[in-house]
Amino acid sequence: MVDSKYLAKPGKKFKIADWKTSDTGDFKDKDDAEPVVAKNLKKLNDLQEVLYAQNKYSILVVFQAMDAGGKDGAIEHIFSGVNPQGCQVTSFKAPSELELAHDFLWRIHNAVPRRGMIGIFNRSHYESVLVERVHELVPKKQWQSRYAHINQFEKMLTDEGVTILKFFLHISKDEQKQRLQDRLNDKDKHWKFAPHDLDERKLWDVYQNAYEDAIAKCSTDHAPWYVVPADRKWYRNWVISDTIVRAMEKLDLKYPPPPDDILKYRVE
Repeated sequence: MVDSKYLAKPGKKFKIADWKTSDTGDFKDKDDAEPVVAKNLKKLNDLQEVLYAQNKYSILVVFQAMDAGGKDGAIEHIFSGVNPQGCQVTSFKAPSELELAHDFLWRIHNAVPRRGMIGIFNRSHYESVLVERVHELVPKKQWQSRYAHINQFEKMLTDEGVTILKFFLHISKDEQKQRLQDRLNDKDKHWKFAPHDLDERKLWDVYQNAYEDAIAKCSTDHAPWYVVPADRKWYRNWVISDTIVRAMEKLDLKYPPPPDDILKYRVE
């Protein structure tokens, strides 16, 4: 677990209203932060190369947010420099008929990154205690039991060498309004807009309560939640990239040793 002021501390009370959405830390502005973010992205690229070569650990990065929260943008920017061979993105939409015929973690487990890989979840298993709770798609007793199942599942993954970092991209309701309006105003962003987003926006407070419970109950030492101030995209990118880099630096990453007799080989 990487300590951070944005860490939702395991076992502590969590109130989502206490967390700022527009924090910019010690940076004066975007220009002040950009060189630091660029440095983090270079470090991430270098660390990923060793992770891939060593083939011992894997990294699972989970993104959750309200609509227009910035998941796609964060993924695009932060992982722009990594080798695609060592990175996989899984976007979890509404479950298929086949997926609904299995337990709620079935499709999730299948997407967990293998050793040597960085796996990115755009939405995740937490949809089962968010969307399914808010829209009453399953009984209360069923979604309430899932917090414990999620914690057990994540503990099993970390015991097997998966580092899990979960990011809630925390935006204000006003910022969401602006971003949704931008999608309507810019024809190049029309493809991003879905009328359904407006219906979901009406459930803002209900979703906030669901996120509050999910983070409070499932931020653990082995799989922490980070609440990222996401009104400013450039600061969001710094928080996420810095957290990932520091977590990877804590791993015992090193290139695998060469064959004992490598020096005898010659390329003719």
